Amino acid sequence: MKLVRQAALLAAIALACPAAAAAQEDLKIGAIYMDAQGFYAGVRKGIQTGATEAGRKLDIIETNAQGDVSKESSFIDSLISAGVQAIIVSPVSADGSYRAIRRAHEAGIPVICYNTCLNEEDMKEYISAYAVGDPFEFGHKLGDAAADYFIAEKNEAPKIAVLNCEFVEVCVTRRKGFEEALKAKVPGAQIVANQEGAILDKAVSVASTMLSSNPDIDAFFGEAGGATLGAARAVKSQGKTGEVVVFGGDMTTEIAQELADFSIIKAVVDISGQGLGKLALAQAIKSIDGQPPEGIKVAYDIDLYKSADDGKAWLEAHADGIP
Repeated sequence: MKLVRQAALLAAIALACPAAAAAQEDLKIGAIYMDAQGFYAGVRKGIQTGATEAGRKLDIIETNAQGDVSKESSFIDSLISAGVQAIIVSPVSADGSYRAIRRAHEAGIPVICYNTCLNEEDMKEYISAYAVGDPFEFGHKLGDAAADYFIAEKNEAPKIAVLNCEFVEVCVTRRKGFEEALKAKVPGAQIVANQEGAILDKAVSVASTMLSSNPDIDAFFGEAGGATLGAARAVKSQGKTGEVVVFGGDMTTEIAQELADFSIIKAVVDISGQGLGKLALAQAIKSIDGQPPEGIKVAYDIDLYKSADDGKAWLEAHADGIP
């Protein structure tokens, strides 16, 4: 009788504490990065740090999709075959990435987005969690900082060129937030050019051409890190330092150095790659344990850096150069 009571007690504890049992389980999780540098290097470090701190054995299988939908799709299929229990991904395309993600979903594998995701309808259908800093707020904070700069400079009708990453929807939303905040304070502001330039080398080339075609440009808005740094380099190479300034997204060591110098870059908004990586991994573990978030989206803080001192402080806090 005593043995029966002990068995019943153990069964009751197991039923009452499924999370405790799950905590002992080894996990295999796939992680896909859109790039290997800058923000995505930070995400990778955050996922790796989160895995170390998780309190259970995690096997992270990772790759760099290099901004290529076909490579992303192939790796998702490999992860499905490898039997991962969750996939963490920043989809290359809101519309083009959904087929591979749907296959993972149909295989019973929770998919966790970070930074970028699918369109709203597909996200609700196939995504377990989306770790994200609100892209509209991202742009809005920067647009507000740009407006304050132009007001201080007494420029009521600044001409702004945009280097975009609008092959992903999140960057379109960033621009909308930027424009709304800027024009709320400086109604005469104009967007005079808007071209894709997310990768550094291309951004330098496109920004240089913009400066030649529009010699009266007052500022650039770089929607992502490559665009921000590329615009700053183009301004410098074209001899426009002191005439044209840059407002941009995504902090890196080189961008922080430019902000600390404060002659070209005047403000940067940033979502910590390491912090977002940790959050995405935590959501993957919760989804595996049957505890996905209500409403799918899980917000992460957005930081604004708008002084030379802010740039110097970031460099001190990120001595390893990983954002």
